[in-house]
Amino acid sequence: MLKVIILCGGFGTRIRDVAENIPKPMIPIGRYPILWHIMKTYSHYGYSDFILCLGYKGEIIKQYFLNYQFLDNDFVVDLQKGATEIPFKRNATDWRVTLVDTGLEAMTGARVKRVARYVDTSDFMLTYGDGVSDLNIQELLDFHRSHGKIGTVTGVCPASRYGELVIQGNRVKSFMEKPQTQDSFISGGYFVFKREFFDCLSESDDCVLERGPFERLVAQGELMVYSHKGFWQCMDTPRDLEFLTSLWRQGSPPWEVWSR
Repeated sequence: MLKVIILCGGFGTRIRDVAENIPKPMIPIGRYPILWHIMKTYSHYGYSDFILCLGYKGEIIKQYFLNYQFLDNDFVVDLQKGATEIPFKRNATDWRVTLVDTGLEAMTGARVKRVARYVDTSDFMLTYGDGVSDLNIQELLDFHRSHGKIGTVTGVCPASRYGELVIQGNRVKSFMEKPQTQDSFISGGYFVFKREFFDCLSESDDCVLERGPFERLVAQGELMVYSHKGFWQCMDTPRDLEFLTSLWRQGSPPWEVWSR
């Protein structure tokens, strides 16, 4: 089965005041951390073998998965026998999670390079631990395999953070609250690579995935884009968290593809 690498090691400085004592991927949206939401999307399409690149407060992510069944379910403790039992499991989860300490100060490229030994397939998927989407993972993978290049990046059209004004002279002709841009794409952070991409990376702490490695792929014509015009939202700031939480509270948030 294809491995899914998730970058979980950053300091998350822009959202630190919301959750100072936990890493960004563990910040909850509703009942579960955003990392869980990302993993649920992949597993919905049958990809449930994860490699988590840990760094800042990685021990909290380790503890979460070590205690996952007990955190997610009611359980019984038999103090006489020294045993625990989960009589009714709330959610059947078939995930296999490899948790790798990739260093406190390492940049994204170094983190990915340091988990290469855990990838034993010709392709692998990669994303960040702070963005949710209704992206069809299988269609992304099919596209990647169709073009034969080393890498595929998902291009998304995010909503603007600000209202858009259309003016004529000094008069406002129209106002649109947080419109979605249609004429420019950014990286949505859902990637697929051939295994040879590891050769473009270095274990040096200063290896940044998005700079030298990606720039070389672009120069070589080896990076393709899969365009996704559906929902995508990262969680960089407290405002982003508030927005995602409000969608979750309304019920059936757009990224919850596993419940459709």
